[in-house]
Amino acid sequence: MISTKKGFTLIELMLVVIILGILVAMVVPRLVGRGEQARKQAAYADINSNIALALDLYELDNGRYPEKLEDLLKDPGESRAQNWNGPYLKRRPKDPWGRDYNYRVPGQHSNDYDLYSFGGDGVEGGDDDITNWETDELE
Repeated sequence: MISTKKGFTLIELMLVVIILGILVAMVVPRLVGRGEQARKQAAYADINSNIALALDLYELDNGRYPEKLEDLLKDPGESRAQNWNGPYLKRRPKDPWGRDYNYRVPGQHSNDYDLYSFGGDGVEGGDDDITNWETDELE
């Protein structure tokens, strides 16, 4: 009598596992490291677009850049900002690694101000630093 049981043989299951393993081996290396690259791109956008725009608006209103980033959030008083027209930012910006951006005015590297993040390693001068004075876009 012929058996009518339906199912997969061991060889068929092994072939499926091998094919899935090959696909995973091809795809996973392409995805590794993308998270860190995305964080660097986000920090670059914050420094060279979002926060820079808020700083430039403050400078247009008051004729100079703020002494600290907190001055973009709340009125620092007439002695420091006679034409304050903010808030220029909703909250104190944090870099994608959860640390405050560093801000220095007057700048040591750029004419107006220095705005930078120490990146993933959290160390000044490390390979991960993202700054407003090194304007090469990240790849």
